[in-house]
Amino acid sequence: MVMKTMLQIQNLGFILLVFVAVSCTNSQGENRSDVEQPVGEYEVIELEPQSATLYKGYPTTLEGLQTVEIRPKIAGYIDEILVDEGAYVKKGQVLFRLFANDIQANVRSAEAQVKVADAEVASAKINLEKTRPLVDKEIISKFELESVEAILKSKEAQLAQAQAMLANAKANLQYTVITSPTDGIISNFPFRVGSLVSSSISQPLTTVSNTSDMYAYFAMNEKEFLALTKDLKGNTIHEKLNALPEVSLVLPDNSLYDQPGRIETASGLIDTQTGAVNIRATFPNTDGILRSGGSGLVRIPQHIDSSIVIPQKATYELQGKHFVYAVGNDNRVKSTEIEVLAGNLKDSYVVTKGLKTGDRVVVEGIASLNNDQLIKPRMGEPDKPSESIISETLTNN
Repeated sequence: MVMKTMLQIQNLGFILLVFVAVSCTNSQGENRSDVEQPVGEYEVIELEPQSATLYKGYPTTLEGLQTVEIRPKIAGYIDEILVDEGAYVKKGQVLFRLFANDIQANVRSAEAQVKVADAEVASAKINLEKTRPLVDKEIISKFELESVEAILKSKEAQLAQAQAMLANAKANLQYTVITSPTDGIISNFPFRVGSLVSSSISQPLTTVSNTSDMYAYFAMNEKEFLALTKDLKGNTIHEKLNALPEVSLVLPDNSLYDQPGRIETASGLIDTQTGAVNIRATFPNTDGILRSGGSGLVRIPQHIDSSIVIPQKATYELQGKHFVYAVGNDNRVKSTEIEVLAGNLKDSYVVTKGLKTGDRVVVEGIASLNNDQLIKPRMGEPDKPSESIISETLTNN
């Protein structure tokens, strides 16, 4: 029994020796594999300072240079509409005519009253001329003269009243012709021919918008406004705003409006609820593309003379942070966290922290890399950043 047990122990020892030998052999094989594994070739760029223009975008509402409500000054029925909705009209152009027959009758009646009053004044004057010599000759008393003079003054007052009524009737007749007070675009017509309108109607007959220039209203917070104007030349806010570069406008279809604008005014008060400063930019609208009530995005340029710009394809994200693989002097890559400014540059980031001029980063095949991996760099040329048409508000990531 003892002999059998010893044989079993010897067999176990032999098996253990064999296992150890095999393990050592595998380990040596793996080490040889590591040594013999080929080093991958990756495209690398060396960072150099570049100039770039970024934009901060702000939602805006457009308004015409002048928007005027057209309302009747008198009550009447609409007899004619002489323009169409959406038409461009000139200052003084006739837009509406109200039914004027009744008012024309009033004018004729007022003219007749003026003639009657004028005749009565003339008669009173003749009577006065007859009475004055009789008083001088003491044929009649001065009381008679004063009575005749009082009658003349009364008739003159009646004439003045009749003339005022005629002027009012003629003015009302003119009010039946409604003209445009400015050049601009006609809006919709809530009232049609035959509608009874007056000066107290809740809706105007239409509106005329002068859109030769367009106001773009937007807001930015107090911190941004101070940063925008801090280093500008000028002693007043108006002078500083005049020193700003031209701004651009992105339309609702993400196309870029072809005419630049300028920031002209900023409100003197900061909204206590939002902490925002209201700002107005003006854009020319010679082709009439922009309309009152429209929307868009005002872009303010920010030029950076010396910045580190890298392709987005050279970065990867992890838990909301951006990383690149920087290449050391030993050609080993190191995962490096960076901070970037994401804006309107197409497929590129402006690096604000984490990299410097002269650093090398991998730009191709980063998905297959691991930290501290040895690579064979293949030097490439940095791409020039290009601008995307669609503007975005700049954010630090």
